Amino acid sequence: MTSIRQDAAALPTSDIDPFDHENLRDRTPMQIALREAGPVVYLNRYDVYALGRYDEVGAAMVDWQHFQVGAGVGLANFHTEKPWRLPAMPTESDPPLHDAPRRVLSKILSPRVLRRVREQWTADAEELVERLVAAGGEFDAMPALAAAFPLKVFPDAVGLPKEGREDLLAYGDLVFNAFGPKNDLFTRSANRLAELSAWVTTLCAREVLAEGGFGAEIWAAADRGDLTQQQAPLVVRSLLSAGVDTTVHGIAAILHAFATHPEQWQRLREQPQLARVAFDEAVRWASPLQMVFHTTATETAFADATIPKHKKILMLLGAANRDPRRWHNPDAFDLTRDPSGHLGFGMGIHQCVGQHVARLEAEVLLTVLARRIKQIEPAAPPRRGLNNTLQTWESLPIRVST
Repeated sequence: MTSIRQDAAALPTSDIDPFDHENLRDRTPMQIALREAGPVVYLNRYDVYALGRYDEVGAAMVDWQHFQVGAGVGLANFHTEKPWRLPAMPTESDPPLHDAPRRVLSKILSPRVLRRVREQWTADAEELVERLVAAGGEFDAMPALAAAFPLKVFPDAVGLPKEGREDLLAYGDLVFNAFGPKNDLFTRSANRLAELSAWVTTLCAREVLAEGGFGAEIWAAADRGDLTQQQAPLVVRSLLSAGVDTTVHGIAAILHAFATHPEQWQRLREQPQLARVAFDEAVRWASPLQMVFHTTATETAFADATIPKHKKILMLLGAANRDPRRWHNPDAFDLTRDPSGHLGFGMGIHQCVGQHVARLEAEVLLTVLARRIKQIEPAAPPRRGLNNTLQTWESLPIRVST
């Protein structure tokens, strides 16, 4: 078979704006259009190349030699633009700079280490659920459950002070809006840029972090020489940037899924060992992180296209996670499915290093809910939040019965 590579001028081209409010409110039409236009689509509005099919997104993610993150995981291209903050580590670094921080975090956040927090997190989940049931069982699940639980257990595990934790959500909103264009959503978040950046910087300092927490262990790794002293606060900052919002919106996604799919909730109640599968299926079905950018290191031949050097590649994770070429009946939320291999946590050397933390938080909370709650149902229509790269709910009213 003869393969003909296409230069940029010959590729399918689209003027779709992935960051238009309507496309952020309901991403499905935009994702289908870009996914079906071709394996590589040129978006002329932003001068970027979009991948929406599962095979191509996965292939680009594992090919870190050609598709790199050191120029940023957002639309901003650090080859030509100054980043608004020092690049995240290891999230926005390539080998060899990437390797030491990744090794340290992989060890600190490993499933074996996380076993020590399971009992406490279960007690925290039970206390939270009992409080909501005692208050009548009807509440906005976004702040009361999806946000409240991660904002309790994760900062405790990192070793953060109690005060001001709710601002981690505002900081996350800023970070994930900053991965898109400098539109009104970025401007909204950036109103507190200086204040939030300064606050988060103070949280990353050695003297602020409680002994025995993830943060202190990162500094201990620096003392052992596993990291440099300069890298340590940036690695702590990565925990605070990526460790809260994606989990909050992942838990919100699965609560919405169960409220709208009562038969799946009954399946989980009958088989609570499916809690982790359920969370992964929710991440596939309604990926909290909908898109991420990489950058070509050189002129790159990919999927019969030739992409110039230092060009931004938009990877549409949400589109790939519903690609019918990979998934049977992809729009269904279905606990009988094997969702392993979804791209919600990425793939390859940059796959989310905190995914075990997110899975444990969700598993613990779902297990407690399945034991205590017979039924979850919508109490009012939910309301979407808007963020350039996260799929969010602003309000998620639900009613639970025991």
